[in-house]
Parts: sequence; C-alpha cells; structure tokens
Amino acid sequence: MKRSLNNRAIVLVLDLCLCALGFILADWIQYTTSILPLPTASRLIIGLVFLVSCLLSFGLFKSYRGLIRHSNIREVWRIFGSLLVAGVLTLASMHLVEMSKGPSTFFILNTVLFCFFLILAFRLMIVYLYNRLKSTTYGKRKRTIIFGIGPHSLALANWINRSSHSIHSVQGFITREKDARKTRIQDLPVFYLNGDNLDWFLSKYEVTTILFPSYQSVRNEQAFIATCVDMGLTVLVSPPLEGIETSGITRLQMKPIQLEDLLEREEIKLDMERIAYQSENKTILITGAAGSIGSEMVRQLAHFNPKTLLLFDMAETPLHNLQLEMEKSFPTIHIVPLIGDVRSETRVEGIFRIFKPDIVYHAAAYKHVPMMEENPCEAILVNVLGTRRVCDAALRHGVETFVFISTDKAVKPASVVGASKRLAEWYVQSVAAKMNKQQDVRILITRFGNVLGSNGSVITRFRKQIEDGGPVTVAHPDIQRYFMTIPEATRLVLEAASFGENGGVYVFEMGQPIRIAELARKMIELAGYTPDKDIAITYCGMQPGEKMVEQQTSDGEEPLSTEHDYIKTTHFVRHQYEEVATMVDQVVALSETVQIEAVITLLKQLIPDFKPSSTHKRLVNV
Repeated sequence: MKRSLNNRAIVLVLDLCLCALGFILADWIQYTTSILPLPTASRLIIGLVFLVSCLLSFGLFKSYRGLIRHSNIREVWRIFGSLLVAGVLTLASMHLVEMSKGPSTFFILNTVLFCFFLILAFRLMIVYLYNRLKSTTYGKRKRTIIFGIGPHSLALANWINRSSHSIHSVQGFITREKDARKTRIQDLPVFYLNGDNLDWFLSKYEVTTILFPSYQSVRNEQAFIATCVDMGLTVLVSPPLEGIETSGITRLQMKPIQLEDLLEREEIKLDMERIAYQSENKTILITGAAGSIGSEMVRQLAHFNPKTLLLFDMAETPLHNLQLEMEKSFPTIHIVPLIGDVRSETRVEGIFRIFKPDIVYHAAAYKHVPMMEENPCEAILVNVLGTRRVCDAALRHGVETFVFISTDKAVKPASVVGASKRLAEWYVQSVAAKMNKQQDVRILITRFGNVLGSNGSVITRFRKQIEDGGPVTVAHPDIQRYFMTIPEATRLVLEAASFGENGGVYVFEMGQPIRIAELARKMIELAGYTPDKDIAITYCGMQPGEKMVEQQTSDGEEPLSTEHDYIKTTHFVRHQYEEVATMVDQVVALSETVQIEAVITLLKQLIPDFKPSSTHKRLVNV
C-alpha cells in the first residue's frame, strides 16, 4: 500500500513538472510574439494559479492513479479533461480577483495544449521503454495467435499485452467468422480460418503457439487442433479470466490441451432450481469423499448451499487436503471430515446417529480391476458389505435420498469388481422394493463407465508413460471403453438424484466407445510427439478381469428415456430382499475368512452371467 502511494505521488509530481514546463513554453511564445507582454509579476502569479488548478483537477480526475506503462486511450482523455478544467479554473480565478492584466483565453488554451502534448509524449516514451525492457528482461516471448474474436479472446489478448509476466506475444486472431476477414482488432490482424492459407499466415508472423480462450472453445475444433499438432505448434488453453483483475493475480498459467478437453461434450445443463431445492440447507453425507468421484461430488454440491457436508473416507491425507480446499473455497459451509471404514457397522451407525444426514451419496468402493483380482475378498467386503452398512443405516435413520454410485462393470461382469457391484446393486434395489409406504425414502442407483482423469485411470497412466518417454502400453489393439469426464459424471448423478424414483436404476449416456489404442495415439500427438516414432505403443495383453468392450445394460434391461437427454432408466430384474440378503450373508462370511476359491464359486452361482476372465486358484489360503 505504501509503495503504491509513493508511486502515485511520483506520477503526480512529474505531471505537475510537465505542466510547469508547458506553461513556460506557452509563456515564452506569448512573451516573444506579443506587442504588449504582461509584467513578470503577473506572469508568475498566473503560472502559480495554473499549477494549483492543475493539482486540484488532477486530484478530481485521479489522472495520476494509473500505471504509466499501461496507459490507454481512456487515461489520455482523462488527462486532457483535467487540463481543460485547470485552464477554466485559472481563467475563473483571475476573473474573480479582477486582475487587470490577466491571461487571455487563447494563452490558456495554448498552455493546456502544450501541457497535454508533453504529458502524452512522456507517457508514450515510458510505454516504449517499458516494452523494450520487458522483451529484454523476459527473453524471447512466444509468438502466439488467439482463437476467436469474441469477448473472451479480446480480453485475453488485452491481458497478455498488459502483463509484465506473460511469456506470450499476441500476433493476431484466428476465426471462422468470414465477415472478419482481413480486418484488424486491437491493431492486430484477423486470420479467416476457412479461406486463407494457414501455412502462409503462420510463417509470416512466425507463430509458435495457438491459444484458446476457454475450454468450451476447444471442443468443436478437434480437426483444427490436430492440424496444429501435426504442424508442430503448441496448443494451449487459458484458464478463466473472471476475477483476475481484482484478485491480484499477475501470472496466468496457460495449460496444454488435454484429451479430456476434446472428449468432453457440450456442457451438461442442470436443473439448478430443482437440485438447489433438494440440497439447500441439507446435511449431505458423501462416502468415498476423498476419491475422484467423491471429491468432485463435494465440490459440485457446495455450490447449492448445503448446511453441512459430511466427508467420509478412510484415506487421511487426501481427506485432509479436501477439507482445506473446501474450507477456503466455501467458508460459510460446515465441512466435517470423517475418517472411517464403511465396513464398520459401529462407525457408520455412529455417523448417522450423530449427524442425521438428509441425503447420502455412496461412492466408496474398490474399483481397480487387476488389483481386486488379486484381492477379491477385500473387494467383496468394501463393495458389498460396505454398501449394505450404509444403505441399512440410511433406511433406519430415515434419510430423504440414498444414491448408490455403481459402474458399467456390473453388467455381465468379468471381474470381481463387476460382480461385487452387481451384487451391491441387487441389495440396494431389494431394500428399495421392501420398504413400506410409510417410509418416505428414495433409494436409487446410478451407473456409468470409465471417468477420465480419475485416480489410477488409463489416462493418468498414459500421461505418466509419455512424460517418461514411453513406451505407452495398451492391452489389446481392439479394446474399447466408454468414457466420461469426472464433472460430467457428477453432474448427472446430481441430476438423477433430483428426479429419480425409488428403486430406479439410471444409466448415463456415455456416447460412443473409444478404442484405447486410438486414445493413446491422440495423447501422444497432443503432447507434441509422433506415435510409433518418438514414442512407441506396445501391446501387453489383457489383464485379469478385463473385457474387450463394456456394456451399459444387461440382457433384459431395456433402456428408457427420462426427462434428461443424457440419462436413461432401465427395467431392473428385481430380487426379493430375503433372497439377496442371504446371498450377501454367504459371500461376506466366506470373504471374512478369506476363502477365495469358495467366494468365486459362489459368485458364479449367484450371478449366472459372471464370467471371470482370470483364475484365482493360486490365491487360495493367502
């Protein structure tokens, strides 16, 4: 603050000195050309009055508050206006004291113009010297063109050009708007993408970087981005500019285009009013809160002003980090971190008894297929027994809504993860079916596929392999998966929870399945490398529990439309509670005593379409 005040005082003194010089020049011209020049004493008084008037008008217009190196046309007009006011004040003051030999209006106008041009020249010189010094100090800046000519693009260009820390130098704009062809914006050329020669433009301006103003602008330009990558250009996306000016941030961290940015569809529109009605001023429990899906659920829910968010997880450090993040971002929301295990009936019951949650999102689960093939009993205990503990407690304590987050691996399962989630789905559905009409509880299931960027996902593994120089390992050339970004998945969970019916199973529209090999190639290209040349792709064989293609619905489950385009519901094959409870008792008892072969055999008996792709005999008695 003190430094800022000192800088403003220096600018004010410099402007007054330039005004004094302008007055001297105007006075000298008046004195040498006038037949009857004013006496020296009168001229000194007029000069003093003019400087005092300048001081008052500069204070009125705040013309000294801007940074000289970032002067713009608005500040130029402010300076000119303050000088005109100073001239009027000078004439008025001389008239009030009835000075017989006062200044002429012509003389004062000359003085104002001299002062204005001196101050303007001084500021232009500072801007020029600053830009020269900046280019020397920060080295060679990356010659960049910005995609689009909308408000975000123009604001980004203005920010970069004004920033002393930016490593980019904006050379122009690129757009698909034909009307903008061969025009200039902010004195920078506009390149029409569909008609002009891209190679010529990039070569003329020595462009090395293409900068997108937002993630939304990226999604419809996959072909253009691929062309840029092929040409060896760096493709970046800017974070949001909102609040930058007032937040004190001096450096914008431009991010490389990620695969998630290209695969994410148009932003999912939520019924904000309905979700807010369900969540506002409620106590909400999220199990598995420190995980990829759980933590994003916490962030999304915080925007709907809940009374309390209960973050339940067994991972201490990630949960602590999430707590700090949420308390900083949402200081008015009561954040309660709860360390514990969903398998513990005592811990789960205690949480429900003490905090009395209104809504429960059950995301806690073991999900890594190959690892759980090595530890099948633990997968059963967390995914089946843990779900039973939380669901039963929710029913006993009369929550409003219980949402079980499942996976498409539960459909025709080929792994222990899939089989355990299938059995958990049956249990949750059977609990919903047996409730009597007096129990006003909604229990529903959401099911979706792989999420991009989750902990341990194929995207994370590929990214690390690319950073290490390769090779990138793919199970099989034809293996395919459905993908959805974490924000997409969590938004759809919230939407389904807002309108879902008791006992409903809601399947999310995942788009078309993607070949993992093609995914690897795209990621290598986006990193600026050539697949099979700079970084190799190797095929390592299918891992235990993996399927070539995942399915979203089982045989006999007919997907039906709902009021949301991306959410379908299915006719679930219903089981009686007593039947499923017996199944769960049996498989849990075997898992608790680590009878692996018996667990797998029982799962195959209980779930007819469970076709394990690996053998577990070597794990017996481990």
